[in-house]
Amino acid sequence: MSGTEDLLVEPDRLAAELDRADPPTLLDVRWRLAGPPGREDYLAGHLPGAVFVDLDTELCGRPGAAGRHPLPDPAALQAALRAAGVRAGHPVVVYDGGDGMSAARAWWTLRWAGHRAVRVLHGGFPAWVAAGLPLSTEAPAPPPGDVRVTPGELPVLDAGEAARLAAAGTGVLLDVRAAPRYQGETEPIDPVAGHIPGAVNLPAPGYVAEGRFPAAEALRERFAAAGVAEGAPVGAYCGSGVTAAQAVLALHLAGRPDAALYVGSWSNWVADPDRPVATGETSRR
Repeated sequence: MSGTEDLLVEPDRLAAELDRADPPTLLDVRWRLAGPPGREDYLAGHLPGAVFVDLDTELCGRPGAAGRHPLPDPAALQAALRAAGVRAGHPVVVYDGGDGMSAARAWWTLRWAGHRAVRVLHGGFPAWVAAGLPLSTEAPAPPPGDVRVTPGELPVLDAGEAARLAAAGTGVLLDVRAAPRYQGETEPIDPVAGHIPGAVNLPAPGYVAEGRFPAAEALRERFAAAGVAEGAPVGAYCGSGVTAAQAVLALHLAGRPDAALYVGSWSNWVADPDRPVATGETSRR
């Protein structure tokens, strides 16, 4: 089981930790799918001591056939994390603009890279502001970190593995996009609408609201209603592996640290025109 305190941190708790002699490394990963860049938000005001890290260019690889947010090159990721001051074994806290998506992808990426001591600020930047806590416009220059990236520390799915999980009937592949995208009624980003045959639709609002997660028992009930059974394999995908990383975080909170992420997600799936596409209502198991 994964404890909430190991995955999320509330603003008041984080504020107390930042007052210590050796505070956690704080990464601002604010990001928008359609811009403008999160760095502009960071420069306008951020948590004191936070370093900005760009999701698109530093935490993910170059977009292409592998998807819009593929896995990063390990050496490039290590260089970016060290430049941000991330130290081996030292706690890291990531936060975003409040929806929790880019923070969850940053959390997932660091965990995948072998850095276990990473938490998400619950509620993100808006929760910090709502608590009346201080802000800064000073961009710190942290001493270089010494984190070592060891990729593969969290499970991932490629397209073939995602297809087998969806079709096997022994586990569940969750599609966490909005229902109209899953059903093939609309597709605002990728060139083909629909879903991976056999995948079950559980849109993100079913397990998270405005970047905040319900209690573990409520999460377990919501995933169980989508067919997630104890001990059976579970994976998640979305458009490009960002929202699905948040689903994996929710599954960790629900006690499923074995949950796998199809990083390439739909943007990788439809890059191959020979892969099948299903449309219509959610299938249930």
